[in-house]
Order: sequence, then structure tokens, then C-alpha cells
Amino acid sequence: MSTFMLPPFTHRLRRRSFLTAAIATAANATLLSAHKSVAQSADKTLRVGYQRYGTLIILKQSGLLEKALSPAGWSVKWSEFIAGPQMLQALSADAIDLAETGDAPPIFAQSNWPDRLVYIGHSGSAPLGEGILVQADSGIEAIKDLKGKKVAFNRGSNVHYLLLNALTQSGLTMQDVHPVNLTPAAARAAFETKHIDAWAIWDPYLAAGEALPSTKLLTSAENLSPNRQFLLSRRAFIDQNADIARKVVTTFSGLEPWVTQNQQDLIHTLAESTGLAEGVIKTALSRLSLDVGFMDTTTQAEQQKAADLLAQNALIPGTLRVEDMIWKG
Repeated sequence: MSTFMLPPFTHRLRRRSFLTAAIATAANATLLSAHKSVAQSADKTLRVGYQRYGTLIILKQSGLLEKALSPAGWSVKWSEFIAGPQMLQALSADAIDLAETGDAPPIFAQSNWPDRLVYIGHSGSAPLGEGILVQADSGIEAIKDLKGKKVAFNRGSNVHYLLLNALTQSGLTMQDVHPVNLTPAAARAAFETKHIDAWAIWDPYLAAGEALPSTKLLTSAENLSPNRQFLLSRRAFIDQNADIARKVVTTFSGLEPWVTQNQQDLIHTLAESTGLAEGVIKTALSRLSLDVGFMDTTTQAEQQKAADLLAQNALIPGTLRVEDMIWKG
């Protein structure tokens, strides 16, 4: 029988590696940004990053964005990413113009690339759409029982903040658990084979995990995190294309009616793209917010609270002002 090897989680080494990569990416972006901006402006192509599940892939399926932008002579190019942190690296490097992530990735991005990216919109809250799973027979009944346990999550993602906040409210820190940085697919394999004790994850992978007979939900994000999705762009792009940014956000108003009319086809498409059962996708969609609007003071305050907690735990180098990253257009 093969042995499942858990990747090492060395906090300082990974941070140095992450920052080194970020600096290299930023340097390359600086050298190429002028050329790319000219080319982008000339061909009027909005380059959108999306994940296999979320409001942007639904917008992609609907065709509403293309319909909204075509009168202005714009087309849309879609690029798939595995998770939010990778998408924001591409956004910072001028590889895409629009991205959608959870709450934590923009904070890490602001810490590494000040003044480069901006929030342009956010979804409604969906606290049931992320959570922490454990084995039903694990004996883990509360967050405090995670002390000394191996907990998997995607570092820098929304569930990184969820886990940190859950531990904090239970009187624990990240040093009290053994963090394991895994992608959703790798984490599920490790969870099913009991090589990890808990798994912090978002929908639809959360819904898939909940469907396993030996699994129980330790906690959702209720009373821990709003679990919003955020639309982000580059400041340089938005400064030149404010009308396009406004059009993107307002286009979401037509998404919920479209989903209502095309729900079964959408479920089938998302099941194929994620490799998950249609019943799992249906559950996930039932707790996804399609209500998208411009940034407001409430959401800004929520993000500031998250940023402060990350700073207090030395997950970002110092305090930052979320307000500085919000597009005022």
C-alpha cells in the first residue's frame, strides 16, 4: 500500500518563498504593463479570471456579460484558475483584468502589492457556503478539540481566515494546530483516507464532503465570517475603463433571473466542470448569493476586521487600510 505524504508546512520558509515569488512577479509586471495596457486598450478585450464554481462561472454560462459589453465594442476572454490567490497573482501581473475571490486573498494581495489592485464589488454573504469538516467518529466535537490536530486548507484563501477566526474565538491560535496546505482535490483525498483530522473548505467541495457518510460538519462560517465573494481589478485598468467596471457590476442584476430559468442546465454544466454529483451542486447553489453590488461601508468594515486579525497573527507583515484598496468610482 502506498503511503500518503503530507507536504511540510514551514511558516517562515513558505512566507519567504511567497514573498520572493511576489516580488519577481511584480517586477515582471512593471516591465510589461505599459505594453500590455496599450494592447489591451486597442483590442477592447476584457480578460476575466474565474474558478470552476462561483458567480463568475455562472455569469460566463449566462452570456450576459458579453451581451452587456458588445455595444461598446468589447469582447470577453475567460481564463480558469484553481483558487483565488493564484488568480490575484495573475491580476497583479496584468494577465487578466477582472477576478473574483473570497475575503482573505485580497488582503494578502494588498499586503504584497500595495496600490495595485482594487475592490470593485462584492456579493451578499453566504456563511453556509464554507465550513470545517471532521470525521464522524473522530471525537472532535468543538473547535477547541482541534488542538494538536492536522487541519487542511488552501493557504491564503477564504477558509484560511475562517479557520483562524474559529480558532481565535475558541481561545486557540494557528500554532495550536498542525496546518496542512492542500488544494481541494488533495485535501479531499487526505481527508477520506484519514491522513488529516479536519478540512476547512468552501462550496461545492464542502457540500461534496458533507455528502460523505462518515463526515460531519464541525462548523459553518455562521457567526465567524460573512463569506462574501469580491470582484477585483487593477487600479491602472479601472482608471482607464471605469465605465466597463460599472457595467460588469450592474450586469449581475440579471443573473438570478437567468439562473431561475436555466437551473437544471446550469447544475448539469457545473457538475461536469467540477466532477461532482448534480445533487452536490444543487445543495451548493442553494446557499450561494447571486446578489452583487458595489463596495459599501459595511463590507469595508468586515474586510478591515479580517485584515486586522491576519496582522495580529503575523500572517501579513503589518496593518493595512482596506479603504485604500476600494475603488471610489
